Amino acid sequence: MEQVQSMDEFFTLAREQTPTVMLFSAGWCPDCRYLDVFIDDVVNDYEGRMRFFKVDRDQFPELCETLDILGIPSFVVYRGGEVVGRFVNGKRKTRQEVEDFLNGVLERLNQA
Repeated sequence: MEQVQSMDEFFTLAREQTPTVMLFSAGWCPDCRYLDVFIDDVVNDYEGRMRFFKVDRDQFPELCETLDILGIPSFVVYRGGEVVGRFVNGKRKTRQEVEDFLNGVLERLNQA
């Protein structure tokens, strides 16, 4: 999964029409590292339907504060510059919870 390198890149990606998943995390976060066990498989499973990027919370603290990302790991999904899904809290997330969240976002987008 690619890492967002700048605020400009973040906002450019958020405006894309393909649903873009931003994973907010940090290298020191054990619950974020737990995602490493399965997140690449999840990204592969959703290829063509969603794009995925990591956002280092410590690199972009002002962005996280503005977006109310108070806990990590957290997921925010954008499409066309709008937030279309949030899974934001400071709890460890299982693969099933992540997939349920992503499937719910896709279902809502398909109904719109």
